Amino acid sequence: MLPTRPAVILAAAAVAIAGCQQKPAPTAERTDEEQAIYAFGVVVGQQVSTQTKQLRLTPEELTVFKDGFGAALAGETAGFDVKEYEEKFRKLAETRLAATAAEAEKAGEDFLAKAAAEPGATRTESGLVIRTLTPGEGASPKATDTVRVNYEGKLTTGDVFDSSIQRGEPAEFALDRVIPCWTEGVQRMKVGEK
Repeated sequence: MLPTRPAVILAAAAVAIAGCQQKPAPTAERTDEEQAIYAFGVVVGQQVSTQTKQLRLTPEELTVFKDGFGAALAGETAGFDVKEYEEKFRKLAETRLAATAAEAEKAGEDFLAKAAAEPGATRTESGLVIRTLTPGEGASPKATDTVRVNYEGKLTTGDVFDSSIQRGEPAEFALDRVIPCWTEGVQRMKVGEK
């Protein structure tokens, strides 16, 4: 979500772009302190990159953004009243973020429709799509039970964003204290089911 103050984005972006102006020294030539500062730059740059992608900046717009970012880091003045443009930027950001969200929603709907059409898949009234890969045995948990599960969360692109399997440790949680689709879906499963 975009912060309510465009200046926050611009300040964060200024930090990230300044680090991009010069080629960094190889890791072996940096002190631990320099490596920590470099890591900070990478983290800030990743955050800013996520925001600029959501804003759908063209290559030309990204260049303008970098110019403003670098100028702010260098302590240069803009030559105009930046505050006059905060509202214009907010409207531009809202429009572009709405377009990005609409595309993501459409992609999600398409993904669900495709998943629901797979052999053996069922779609519940809530919209949850379930397909059993390996049947389990025994009773199913109630919403008030604590369960222990291995899981892998993936984006519609197939990219894994969270995985108890990769961590090598099943997750344990009260089933009524998680997102609704987990509560609904896991209640329909039996021990050992995939």
